[in-house]
Amino acid sequence: MNVDSIMTRHVLAVSMDSTLRQVRDLFADHGFHHAIVTEHHRVVGIVSDRDLLANISPFLGKPSERSVDAASLDRKVHQIMSRHLVSVTPETPVTDAARTILEHRISCLPVLDAQGGCVGIVTWRDVLRWVIKEGASGHVDAIPREKAA
Repeated sequence: MNVDSIMTRHVLAVSMDSTLRQVRDLFADHGFHHAIVTEHHRVVGIVSDRDLLANISPFLGKPSERSVDAASLDRKVHQIMSRHLVSVTPETPVTDAARTILEHRISCLPVLDAQGGCVGIVTWRDVLRWVIKEGASGHVDAIPREKAA
């Protein structure tokens, strides 16, 4: 089975100049954990909810919030996004995508077409759902464990 059959086709896209406030609001509105960063219709990075949480003040919305805390939401995506993009194609086998997620210790893979456009995203949750579904029917190839360091 290929990534095309388990990926999420609706992808949140933001620009490099989007604010962290905009990303936070998109995540809240859509319930997503990742947004693809694009520039001139090309994928240039990714930003996750963990990136967001690591870069906004923990005092937001608290009685001790200061103006500097609120200003953390005005930072731009290009300041916090991951630029080292690891991606797959729709034809990538799900087991290969799972290996890639494990090897790179990442939580998602943008799915890019031959022109580099984003056609979807596959997350560790998508892979786990597939393993549960296919594993119950006995159709999952073994995914080897990482070697101990």
